[in-house]
Amino acid sequence: MTCINRRDLALLVLRTGTGAVLMAHGTQKLFGWFGGAGLDGTAAGMERMGFTPGRRSAVAAALGEAGGGALLVLGLATPAAGAAAAGAMAGAVAVHAPAGFFAQEGGYEYPAFLGFTAAAVGLAGAGRYSVDHATGHTFDRPWTLALAFGGSALAAAAVLTKRARERQDTA
Repeated sequence: MTCINRRDLALLVLRTGTGAVLMAHGTQKLFGWFGGAGLDGTAAGMERMGFTPGRRSAVAAALGEAGGGALLVLGLATPAAGAAAAGAMAGAVAVHAPAGFFAQEGGYEYPAFLGFTAAAVGLAGAGRYSVDHATGHTFDRPWTLALAFGGSALAAAAVLTKRARERQDTA
């Protein structure tokens, strides 16, 4: 008889909840669902926030959220999913940081929480109740973990450095 593993069940709940929230945010940006601005509106917003070019930035953020979230829900390529979502949230944290920490004041509390949660799931792995487990962890190897998080960190640093430089030049 197979016993339900609490750790694996907890990972299923955590990645499903986090992934669903990220997917919802990403589809707001991509398609305008759930009251979102859609790709054109998001691109214009990205430009105003200092992420240029706006359309490319909007697509990257939306895919990091929606794509990373979908992969988290499935438990597929979990290191890449967690890294992509965490990288997208790094940009959101930068936007909200000037307002302080707490979300009710416009701060970065919420995107930071989503980013840390996605990163933690990416690092921990999806658990037994996942596509990764069903496929023998084909897309969840130590080298994919290092590559995904290293690449995401470098990309986020490059984007945020470029944004900071451009904002400083226009100030």
